[in-house]
Amino acid sequence: MSQTIKPTRRSFDAGFKLQVVGMIKEQGLTVSQVCRDMNLGETAVRRWLAQVDAEQLGQKGIGKPLTAEQQRIRQLEGENRQLRQDNDLLKKASAFFARELR
Repeated sequence: MSQTIKPTRRSFDAGFKLQVVGMIKEQGLTVSQVCRDMNLGETAVRRWLAQVDAEQLGQKGIGKPLTAEQQRIRQLEGENRQLRQDNDLLKKASAFFARELR
């Protein structure tokens, strides 16, 4: 029996993605050219371009944030969500104990 081997999915950090996007936007290289030279898939690189464009417009974009500003916003949104949940729990607990004391 022959076994098919799945290729491992490569992952790239935000800095690398921004570097690739910069090569296209700032150096004027084409997506095809960069992908061929760096052995990258065009779909992924086009997604990175769309992500950076969205983030520069102040939108969330798709996937993990690439720019430092969007990364910070995502972190603060998570902290804000957690604080709201904690606050709701404290309100419920104080209402519960207020009823118990009556």
